[in-house]
Amino acid sequence: MKLAELSTLETNFNHLIETLITKKTPTEEFTIRLSSEQSQFTRFNHAKVRQTGLVADGSLELTLMADQRSGFRVFPLTGNWDIDWQIAYTALLELREELTLLPIDPYLVLPSGNNTSREVNPGQLLATTSVIPTILEMVAELDFTGMYAGGVVIKGYGDSQGQKHWFATDTFTLDYSLFNHCGQAVKGIFAGSHWDETAYIAKINEAKQQLQLLSRPVKQLTRGKYKTYFAPPALADLLGMLSWSAVSEADLQQGNSAFALLSRQEKQLSPKFSLKENFQQGFVPRFNEWGEMVAPELPVITQGILVNTLVNSRTAKEYGKTCNGANSSETLRAPEISPGNLDFEQILPSLDTGLYISNLHYLNWSDNPTGRITGMTRYACFWVENGEIIAPIENLRFDESLYRFWGDNLIQLTNFQEFIPEVGTYEHRQLGGSLVPGMLVDDFTYTL
Repeated sequence: MKLAELSTLETNFNHLIETLITKKTPTEEFTIRLSSEQSQFTRFNHAKVRQTGLVADGSLELTLMADQRSGFRVFPLTGNWDIDWQIAYTALLELREELTLLPIDPYLVLPSGNNTSREVNPGQLLATTSVIPTILEMVAELDFTGMYAGGVVIKGYGDSQGQKHWFATDTFTLDYSLFNHCGQAVKGIFAGSHWDETAYIAKINEAKQQLQLLSRPVKQLTRGKYKTYFAPPALADLLGMLSWSAVSEADLQQGNSAFALLSRQEKQLSPKFSLKENFQQGFVPRFNEWGEMVAPELPVITQGILVNTLVNSRTAKEYGKTCNGANSSETLRAPEISPGNLDFEQILPSLDTGLYISNLHYLNWSDNPTGRITGMTRYACFWVENGEIIAPIENLRFDESLYRFWGDNLIQLTNFQEFIPEVGTYEHRQLGGSLVPGMLVDDFTYTL
């Protein structure tokens, strides 16, 4: 999206907020949220282009509140002021009629305060005409499958108290797999706001090396406990579980949190493990659904001790807590696990004999109160002996407690981190991701 188009969209959005303020009644409050993007999507299969195109999309969500009740409407954003305003005003009138029929919400959060922000993060993405030749040059002779998504994503917020927030960022993700003749695959993700040709070449070369290793005879393993190295994408999968009934203060209050033992100080994690929300990367907005701003950094676990859960205004109102700017679902938006001191060159020697896990999938809680997670290994995972990769393995199911692998069994974290992005595209491109190191643990439990 060109700067002039971006400026026009922002001007129209601000005008819409101001006009809605003049149309509401004295007893009404409202919030309006914008989600917009202009993205290039290119899908590859067998190192050929299967689908490509540009998508310009946008939607608005208007929430009206009065008499301790609320309702909302979602409608498309056309970019034409006359059309967009008429749709928004019609939604306002319809919601006004609906509210009298809706139940009272005792924990309804009304807009308040005078927060304003504006953050624009320009990137350096591939030109639309360069995406295909640049990506395919390195993989032309391979069975390469994946999808590139890149462009500008915009989030906006306004409300009846005059708060306004604007966030725009250039990002790209390349989510891909390389297959061998047996159907085995190496998965990779390359993402950011600035295309780095050298880094992309290094990523593909690393994947090619793993693809060669996959051609070796598969080693059959019995269930048991194995020393294991988790590459950053695998650690990001484990970290993602914390947004499902762990870091949320509401889940903790309702007895659903895997961090209950941590909160009661009956357990603690390894002093080598620290987790925080870090919004300084510029990949996600700091404002939430109520226009509240989270701090640029929010520590969650510091050297193994839980120092903060995620608390939104609704939870704060219900349980008498202090809000810290969490979103409506109290999930991690910009998580970062602090690095350790394990060098890249020392990963295999330090592992010595055990498993090298590149990716995981099908994760779920097997016993939430004790923090037990189950899931499967996936893609390029290997058996290592004496610091050398020996053979690929069949997929294994694991069942292990976070109080063990992030606790006493955590040997070390790498001194480098990787950004593992969100790659979802349902309704719109997802923002954010996890900044994580690799992780070496002892006695990780595989059940079959």
